Amino acid sequence: MSLIQLIFSNGPSNVLISLKLVPVIAALAIVFLPAWRVNTIRSISLIASLITFLLSLIIWILFDPTTADFQFRYHMETYSGIGNLFNFSFGFGIDGINLWLILLTTFLTLICILIGWQIPASLEIKGPEYLKTYCLIFLVMQVILIVAFSAQDLLVFYLFFEAVLIPMFLLVGIYGSKPRNIRAAYKMFIYTLIGSLPMLVGILIVYFQCGSTDWHILSTSYFSPSRQIILFVLWFVSFGVKTPLIPLHGWLPETHSNAPTGGSIILAGILLKLGTYGFFRWSISLFPLACIYFSPMVYVICLIGIIYVSLITLRQIDVKKIVAYSSVAHMGCCLLGMFAFNIVGLEGSLLMMIGHGVVSPGLFLCIGILYDRYKTRVVYYFSGLAQAMPLFSTLLLILTMANISLPVLSPTFAAEMLIFTSVFLVNKLVAILAASSMVLTGAYALLLYCRICFGNTKLVYIQKYSDINRREFAALIPFCILSILIGVYPSLILDTSHTSVAYALMCYNI
Repeated sequence: MSLIQLIFSNGPSNVLISLKLVPVIAALAIVFLPAWRVNTIRSISLIASLITFLLSLIIWILFDPTTADFQFRYHMETYSGIGNLFNFSFGFGIDGINLWLILLTTFLTLICILIGWQIPASLEIKGPEYLKTYCLIFLVMQVILIVAFSAQDLLVFYLFFEAVLIPMFLLVGIYGSKPRNIRAAYKMFIYTLIGSLPMLVGILIVYFQCGSTDWHILSTSYFSPSRQIILFVLWFVSFGVKTPLIPLHGWLPETHSNAPTGGSIILAGILLKLGTYGFFRWSISLFPLACIYFSPMVYVICLIGIIYVSLITLRQIDVKKIVAYSSVAHMGCCLLGMFAFNIVGLEGSLLMMIGHGVVSPGLFLCIGILYDRYKTRVVYYFSGLAQAMPLFSTLLLILTMANISLPVLSPTFAAEMLIFTSVFLVNKLVAILAASSMVLTGAYALLLYCRICFGNTKLVYIQKYSDINRREFAALIPFCILSILIGVYPSLILDTSHTSVAYALMCYNI
């Protein structure tokens, strides 16, 4: 029986199972390979990530956008803990909300493996183990993220929500910029680990009330207003750290600044979405009354975050920190749409998550390309790169325009319009203040591009480096194509997710 026949032999649920098994099998194969088999390790990693991406495309093709319930569902046996204290099922499924996040996960993993193809060249003095570990980290992280997004059990979601910290810690600690990489790795790990503990307390409260952590049971359970408030506060802290929101964002700029290029891509593109997805899937769904009660507070936090970090970004000199702070503003805008509690805002938030997951990783890849050549991220050292690297400057211009939400070029333009419209229906002042952030975003993004690409060259050795090579072009051009595609045709995402979002809004009972 061929692999394709095996995948489809027992229905579409096997596709989702295969989506998780392929990187696991590849990781196990790499574990048992000697580290000096560099080309074999590279090939296995790239082929496995490519197959996983193709499987996610098959799921997208087979997905029925008219169905609100989870598709490709499967349940494993229910396991018991000590006695009958804990009984939970490993249920997984895909709907219009997590479909695009899983697609984004497989796409970005493929890009990270591709750009890591030559990373060990500068590290081989420390042994080929660096390549083996690099590939293992991304394959394991891919499985963890797919499980987290597709989990229908709250406890399973939490376990993998936390488990993703381990490969990310190793990625920053081993491959990050020295000498501050170890400090950044520990800061990220401790910050997010401690920040997630309140959610565990909330899960225990939910379990002892409902006797289960299954999504379908929890979504039909009743939580009193006072209990909703307690649980919302506990989960708000945990998801707020991961998103991150002001003032829980302290770990993000330093982590981005010291992470390798692949680490920044996966962190900005997917890991931050775990927080917003948690708000979307769990907090707002289970605690709608508490969400309404705290919505003014959320508006204030998001507004402060959007305006504050935009002003901070104008004074930054580290190119990576500039893009990192812009992520805080975009995620704050995303949360505004969620807490408008209408379908326009929810669809805008989902589109913002996907749009940011395309644009921001592309910008971090551009920064990584510059750092590989010039070994600096200080913006003052770059000037006149359009003369030495015209192709790179053109692609960077497309992504910069996408980052400031320029119509047609940006997937976040339609998202921001939907979000601001939805918030305007609820609170006009909040919408006007949030929309002002677009001016600040344009200011720091255009200023950054002008400093890097225009003017006279300041470094003599800038002329010594060539434009991007074929491998870098192959990794960078998909971000530009996707940005323009979603910018021109946002219905590609909205049509697929509309039924699931509408059903989720109906379940909120608000």
